[in-house]
Amino acid sequence: MLRSALRPLALLLAPPLLLTACGPSADGRDDGTGSGSGSGAATTTDNCGHEVSVDAPPERVVSLNQGTTEILLSLGLEDRVIGTATWTDPIMEGLEEANEGIPRLADDNPSFEAVLDAEPDFVTASFVSTLGTGGVATREQFEELGVPTYVSPTDCAAGKDNESGGDGSRSEPLTLDAVYGEIHDLARIFGVEERGDALVAELEGRVDAATADLDASDASLMYWFANSESPYLAGCCGAPGAITRAVGARNAFDDTHDEWPQINWETVAERDPDVIVLGDLTRESQTAESADAKIEFLESGPATRDLTAVREGRYILLSGQAMNPSIRTVEGIELVAAGLRDLGFTQ
Repeated sequence: MLRSALRPLALLLAPPLLLTACGPSADGRDDGTGSGSGSGAATTTDNCGHEVSVDAPPERVVSLNQGTTEILLSLGLEDRVIGTATWTDPIMEGLEEANEGIPRLADDNPSFEAVLDAEPDFVTASFVSTLGTGGVATREQFEELGVPTYVSPTDCAAGKDNESGGDGSRSEPLTLDAVYGEIHDLARIFGVEERGDALVAELEGRVDAATADLDASDASLMYWFANSESPYLAGCCGAPGAITRAVGARNAFDDTHDEWPQINWETVAERDPDVIVLGDLTRESQTAESADAKIEFLESGPATRDLTAVREGRYILLSGQAMNPSIRTVEGIELVAAGLRDLGFTQ
């Protein structure tokens, strides 16, 4: 919960920022009319309806979600991350050393005061709900204190409605271009554009390799994130939708546009998916967070134990981050593609 009292302005090291008129091109990358190319020049980025300007690459960033933290670490910026928060999983493989020593301000949303106490000159988040009413603070609250903010474009992409309740809804499918756009944006803001280009190229190559010669058109998938009483299952158009399209399968709930609708088990039984993709979370805020807890529930519940996927043991395990729009969505594509091959759903 936010507190009304603000920390004194003297706690904040960042000077007021000068906004300029330039912005990104249509593909989400800077058009070069006013921003620097990574040499310490000022940059301006149009981000989710906010003009984000820095007069030099940030040196003290607080990342309020695991997804943005893992992008920053993948760009080799661990020396600039002074705090992180809101984690569902262990750190992405390969980033363990980079993550060592970075303070965890909270496992969930930290207070506004805790973030200010870290004295950031830049704040990032994966979700509008994190940097918005009911979250850590609004973007305007930070910006009034001279601290620019950035929110992942995956959560404000075309067709995303964050006011529709729950985790929002999408009228248009999310694509990996939004994830790649976030990488390019942050790389430009932090003055490491070549690293951003290399990271995106690596991710694109991994997707191509994972889906080469894959044909899973006969498989229907259901994605279960958490909660056993009223499960959060993936709708058509978020990160699980991007994974499903990449592997050429079908989402059992592709007629649902909510990001993570809560759907009863009787409806699941009617759809009877071929394969169940399970979120294997390490947090403890919902029931049935881990994959083991989900499998135990599925195999013992009267409404679930006769599902085809349960009887056949057709499970694929993903991290929570792979089921959210993030750099780990590529990992999700790799694991679902490999799982479908192992289950014999390819030609």
